[in-house]
Amino acid sequence: MPNPIPKDINQAQRERLSHIDFKACFLGAIGRSDLVARFGIKEAAATRDITLYKDLAPENLEYDTKAKIYIRAPSFEPLFDYSPSQALAALAHGFGDDFVGKHKALIACETPAQLNNPDLETLSVLTRAIHQQKVVSLVYRSLSSGRSTREVVPFVLVDNGLRWHIRGYDRKRSRFSDFVITRISDPEILGGPIKEHENREHDIQWNRIVELEIVPHPKLKHPKTIETDYAMENGVLKVNVRAAVAGYVLRRWNVDCSEKHSMDGPEYHLWLKNRQALYGVDNLVIAPGYSQSDQITKEGA
Repeated sequence: MPNPIPKDINQAQRERLSHIDFKACFLGAIGRSDLVARFGIKEAAATRDITLYKDLAPENLEYDTKAKIYIRAPSFEPLFDYSPSQALAALAHGFGDDFVGKHKALIACETPAQLNNPDLETLSVLTRAIHQQKVVSLVYRSLSSGRSTREVVPFVLVDNGLRWHIRGYDRKRSRFSDFVITRISDPEILGGPIKEHENREHDIQWNRIVELEIVPHPKLKHPKTIETDYAMENGVLKVNVRAAVAGYVLRRWNVDCSEKHSMDGPEYHLWLKNRQALYGVDNLVIAPGYSQSDQITKEGA
């Protein structure tokens, strides 16, 4: 079992130890040249870092005298905790959180093509407004009303799997809404206070948590495959999501939301078992198989 990292080790050295740990864990090898190239340190400093790592985790590395590198030992246990999302992002885009120089994937990796990317200047205005709790004046192009000028109080960035949004209070329509960042232009931070009803605490859809019970699609011949794929327990995957993003989640994972699992197509591996949980959720127009008439029927009942 690796030893705990002493508190007197500074942040820079922790990052180098993490780099050693990550490469040994996921690539199976680490050498002094890796540290020299990644951090711009001298070979002597790299040697000290590897020696310290071996002191903290003596069972993790073995020295390959031919290749002159350290390889992962059979008894390896990570010294640091990694979430799956962190590990995959590092493998796909390069390890570390600095922005100096260019980074490349650590292994062969193909990620979905991005058809659009936010303008960085626009993004910086929006993120500053979120962080500083300010109002933004902006020009927005929507599919329903075209081009218009809005005043928005943004409070969060939202990735729906296809595009990045901001969510915030729309003063023009007096309601909380999502705004696609690539449809925003000419943003400008305004002075003046945010009103009480414009805070995120008053966004009912954002603060409401919906528990989705997702099961293998009843039309599948081998449902156990999907149960394994999604680590389901007793044939059910329970997911807690904000009502404001429920429609995005259901669309992204192609979850059939029809009452009698009637959606056809090889992309539908999942079915929403507890459709009643969606009552009152606003953005279900994009949820596969869930009709607006479902809400209307319930409200009229």
